[in-house]
Amino acid sequence: MPIQVLPPQLANQIAAGEVVERPASVVKELVENSLDAGATRIDIDIERGGAKLIRIRDNGCGIKKDELALALARHATSKIASLDDLEAIISLGFRGEALASISSVSRLTLTSRTAEQQEAWQAYAEGRDMDVTVKPAAHPVGTTLEVLDLFYNTPARRKFLRTEKTEFNHIDEIIRRIALARFDVTINLSHNGKIVRQYRAVPEGGQKERRLGAICGTAFLEQALAIEWQHGDLTLRGWVADPNHTTPALAEIQYCYVNGRMMRDRLINHAIRQACEDKLGADQQPAFVLYLEIDPHQVDVNVHPAKHEVRFHQSRLVHDFIYQGVLSVLQQQLETPLPLDDEPQPAPRAIPENRVAAGRNHFAEPAVREPVAPRYTPAPASGSRPAAPWPNAQPGYQKQQGEVYRQLLQTPAPMQKPKAPEPQEPALAANSQSFGRVLTIVHSDCALLERDGNISLLALPVAERWLRQAQLTPGEAPVCAQP
Repeated sequence: MPIQVLPPQLANQIAAGEVVERPASVVKELVENSLDAGATRIDIDIERGGAKLIRIRDNGCGIKKDELALALARHATSKIASLDDLEAIISLGFRGEALASISSVSRLTLTSRTAEQQEAWQAYAEGRDMDVTVKPAAHPVGTTLEVLDLFYNTPARRKFLRTEKTEFNHIDEIIRRIALARFDVTINLSHNGKIVRQYRAVPEGGQKERRLGAICGTAFLEQALAIEWQHGDLTLRGWVADPNHTTPALAEIQYCYVNGRMMRDRLINHAIRQACEDKLGADQQPAFVLYLEIDPHQVDVNVHPAKHEVRFHQSRLVHDFIYQGVLSVLQQQLETPLPLDDEPQPAPRAIPENRVAAGRNHFAEPAVREPVAPRYTPAPASGSRPAAPWPNAQPGYQKQQGEVYRQLLQTPAPMQKPKAPEPQEPALAANSQSFGRVLTIVHSDCALLERDGNISLLALPVAERWLRQAQLTPGEAPVCAQP
């Protein structure tokens, strides 16, 4: 067979194999087009799990009459025009393949009107022929896309569709992810004529936690710790669940966004998992909803057919930045002051100010502390504050440091008087006191102590800090000169 250029119809169907995996893929592409058009309200109607009908209606800027047919052509887009645009993509779509691919495997109707037009226009395309007909129609400003009989002309693809319930669950999950990315957009989802989801737009400065709770559940909201971390042109915002209270149900909540684009990135997931590893079991996963903002020139989104993955130009910097941001919030939640008295000490508790409560909408900022990350230390910048030293920040902390803390906390044994006078270390000052007898180490960061008949829990980092302060504080005896 000689080498030849494939006809457009065949090329579109090949592209559809990458872009249109299932009805949920169609919904994702069309809703992202609506968001790129500036829509503030999107209505999604689904019938039979998307196999029969997918209708997306928005109030965006619309498409002009003379561009309707062109919009259904392959590689036709208004979002990029040069290679420079491709290297700094800020829109969700940019390839110009979605509408052409979808129309090649369905019966597609595109109705749109701009604010400058007196009437709306409708374009219709069906299957492999790709013949577009345009006629006038009634429609408000915005766009409506109807996808009928998906895969009607590719029986093999249609045969691999799952049950109606399964396909709709995939669509529902896509809408949940998009709703978490755009709190400022009203999104309504219905299936077979029944409204299933209604996400009302949250005004700027409004209660984002209400939508967060509606999507992720109250269990996640109760355990959520707010994050706001910044260094240079990197910004990390969102929520991470307290790893001490992570359940298998919460572990399914793992939503990550890069410049507003939903992602499934292994580098980001690894950084979050590493920050939480001291508090998670081997079979546990962290729960989070995080938003990473980065200079578009420093990230390449054109690396995956469905745009699920990205490539960072400085992946190590991004990894350590996310690790540091998540770790700093967990440190604040775990650390508690240690009063030096004879009363039993309470277990370390979460600081209330760091928890996200329903009805509130502000990010708790990290307290002013010293940098802690073992590999990356963010420079002072607006909105970012470094965190305090914490032994759990070191990946290798488990047995070795636990043994050191055991030695630090044990009651000193009485010293034998030396036979010959020898220079000795100065004794601890009077303001230093024994913490009691160590019974056991709990979760490698707390010690269970017995003192004067009382049982108490002591945070090991706090104990180390007080011991150091006691050694550095002058006592009643004069300071001994070094020999």
